Amino acid sequence: MNALMGVGGAMCAAVVDYNSGMVVGSKGKGVDMDIASAGNTEIIRAKQRTMKDLGMAGPIEDILITLESQFHILRPTQFSKDLFIYLVLDKETGNLALARRKVQDVERELVV
Repeated sequence: MNALMGVGGAMCAAVVDYNSGMVVGSKGKGVDMDIASAGNTEIIRAKQRTMKDLGMAGPIEDILITLESQFHILRPTQFSKDLFIYLVLDKETGNLALARRKVQDVERELVV
């Protein structure tokens, strides 16, 4: 979490259990991560169902949700299909490219 919160513009971050939508760990403020994580679990599930229905192979790398003042990055972990990383970034002060890169790095090094 500390690595994610070190990204410029980071507001909050979480590791989320995909099966339950529950937060495994989080840091930061500005968004209720319990509610947001549960809702965004449904987004990941819907995308996975759609990919399956379309016969698309391969994992989701990440999902970007762009809001008026925030970016939300959802990245399912490749080592554990049960978890995803969730980062909320302030749109004005954050750098989306650097944030996506940091989420990738954290995903590779994540130990739960």
